[in-house]
Amino acid sequence: MRVAGPLRIVVLILTAGLTWIMGSILLGTHGSSFSRLQQLFSSPENAVTTEPRARKYKCGLPQPCPEQHLAFRVVSGAANVIGPKICLEDKMLMSSVKDNVGRGLNIALVNGVNGELLEARSFDMWAGDVNDLLKFIRPLHEGTLVFVASYDDPATKMNDETRKIFSELGSTNAKELAFRDSWVFVGAKGVQDKSPFEQHMKNSKNTNKYEGWPEALELEGCIPQRTVGPQ
Repeated sequence: MRVAGPLRIVVLILTAGLTWIMGSILLGTHGSSFSRLQQLFSSPENAVTTEPRARKYKCGLPQPCPEQHLAFRVVSGAANVIGPKICLEDKMLMSSVKDNVGRGLNIALVNGVNGELLEARSFDMWAGDVNDLLKFIRPLHEGTLVFVASYDDPATKMNDETRKIFSELGSTNAKELAFRDSWVFVGAKGVQDKSPFEQHMKNSKNTNKYEGWPEALELEGCIPQRTVGPQ
């Protein structure tokens, strides 16, 4: 009997407490524990944000290319630290991750009809042999797309023939390219006009972003597919 008395009191207290809590919930009392917990879990700090993200298309382009066009992005190297990148149709053709880029000119040759990679190589334009580059770009076939990204120094070993070939591929800036300039370019064998896909930044101590190097350049867009491929 001595135990039953205290237990009965405890039960009565618990019952009264639960009744008060349920009443507070039903009546919407602001001071209730439930309301405070509800406010805590619904606070902006704890809410899951669902901000819409900008959709990215092939090669990270902000909008899709039209039909019968190839999406691309070309990024030059940053100083002599971060290597260049060449992306086409969401496929990385050249990059540091693929371990196929190097100091100088990084060039990817692509079939202009189907976008297939034909060959990708880098050419050291500081200590390399310019004849290696000439052997690579002299025999290009009609309709071949040429993607170029500079890294560190793209021009020291350039000669008149090299500049002439790039100019014939549609480059406007190849003739003036100099030591440690930044350059990105997309041209093609057999073009009649100058390419709209080219950026060039001079190496200048007054404007360089990095000590001894200008800033990296980025070029993106959509290239019309050719109806006649490389022969």
